[in-house]
Amino acid sequence: MQLSDHDLRQLDEAYLESLSEAQARALLNKAVADLKSARERLGQNPTNSSRPPSTRAPWEQAGEDEQETGREAPTAPSGDEQSDTAGGEADSPAEKRRGKSRESSSEPGKPGRRKGAPGYSRTQQLPIDAEVIHTPACCAACAATLGESHPSRAHNARYEIDLVHPDDEGNGLVVQQTKHVYVERLCDCGHWTRAEPGRCDDEGDWTVALSEWHLAGPTLVSFICALSLRMRLSRARVRELLSDWLGLSLSTATINQCVHEAARAVEPVVDNDILETVRNVELLHADETAWKEHGKLLWLWVFTCATATFFIVGRRTRAMVCRVLGEHFENWLMSDGYGVYRDFDQRLRCLAHIIRKAHGLEDGFDQPARRFGSHVLHVIETVIDGVYAARGGAPPAADLRAHYAPLLNELFDACRQAADAAHEPMRALARELLNDWDTFWVVLDYPELPLTNNEAERALRHWVIARRIGMGTRTPQGTRAFALLASVIETCRKRSASPWPYLADAVRERRKGLAAPPLPAAA
Repeated sequence: MQLSDHDLRQLDEAYLESLSEAQARALLNKAVADLKSARERLGQNPTNSSRPPSTRAPWEQAGEDEQETGREAPTAPSGDEQSDTAGGEADSPAEKRRGKSRESSSEPGKPGRRKGAPGYSRTQQLPIDAEVIHTPACCAACAATLGESHPSRAHNARYEIDLVHPDDEGNGLVVQQTKHVYVERLCDCGHWTRAEPGRCDDEGDWTVALSEWHLAGPTLVSFICALSLRMRLSRARVRELLSDWLGLSLSTATINQCVHEAARAVEPVVDNDILETVRNVELLHADETAWKEHGKLLWLWVFTCATATFFIVGRRTRAMVCRVLGEHFENWLMSDGYGVYRDFDQRLRCLAHIIRKAHGLEDGFDQPARRFGSHVLHVIETVIDGVYAARGGAPPAADLRAHYAPLLNELFDACRQAADAAHEPMRALARELLNDWDTFWVVLDYPELPLTNNEAERALRHWVIARRIGMGTRTPQGTRAFALLASVIETCRKRSASPWPYLADAVRERRKGLAAPPLPAAA
């Protein structure tokens, strides 16, 4: 860099006009050298520098993935071409034995077991710590009560591995394997009635079953969800932790099944309880961030209030907002500047977004933009001070709008002048203020309303970190499961309750075909 920030702040049109031809040429050479250096740094990416892949924007990564998956696979050579390549270019016998060729190796691989590959059954043998006998209570044919006096025999059994609290008032969890035996009994009418493991009926397009036949017990399922979502561990890392610390050998497919099963178990609660709370709350915060589903660019939306948080993944469209809030949401909505939110009448704009952009102008090199940024910051800081004072009791809230009217009118005139400025960031900030002018100053009429959208941004923060670690989700069902579990986890935390006991109870009841228990009440 030949020109420092201090140097650039002094360069304006008046200074350039005062330079001689030789001085202007020397300055131009320095500016071109700096521009080339800046462009080179801007063009750095993981393929031409040491920058990690996570530095790419999500939409850039999505574009590359689409190009990669959209690449046509090479076609097999014809008979003449095969004979031409029968020399040194043909696949070696070793490559043929491995079932790989140069053509097939260039195709992107798919996860999971290949078709026709041999399967593997469970080989780990654990001691049986408890045995539970399940017997039918009444005859399935005549409804007569069945008791111990009726002939019985075992007809089926299953094993369940779960985490339980020790009986001797110890701390922590212990692994326990339970053998569940299912008995059939003979009624006086001659009918044999069987006890069967519980199972939830099919729902929607879920490919995972809610059934007591599954190996992992409810508490173990909840524990796996905590490791996967709250601790942000991959399926392979969860498998490693279970093996190293609990001595459990579970496949990544089983671990993935547990996560999806838990999500299916809580879906009715999310759709009926959390979503209804979000739709009827007096003040709602909304925000969105990029999300990837196997290379496809989507958006993770969050809608949060004091007692509930709802997540959903989908496209960045007005239809997504209406899907969550409905067509007639009439309460206060705090949001950013995304245009679809303008359809709602009672809307608040986050002042933190404007403050960051104004700081960017103030720290820039264009003199008019720096003055405009300082002006915006001065007005916002003055208004914030007045709102805080009104919350404390003085001055009266009814006088705030009139008290700051001259200051706001002055800023409005400055925005109108800057709306056609040549400096693009300055022009964009001025137009953003003008487009949503009233929504920024609603707090002068209602000082009790929030000034920023920090509630929504804090709700997203944990999951944004998870996105950077796991690079999003891989399937539509995985995306759906992620949003459902994140909604339950954040809602329980809002209500000062642990989500994990609730999640275990929900899985336990839903596996029996019963309704999920209600969420913990707000403290």
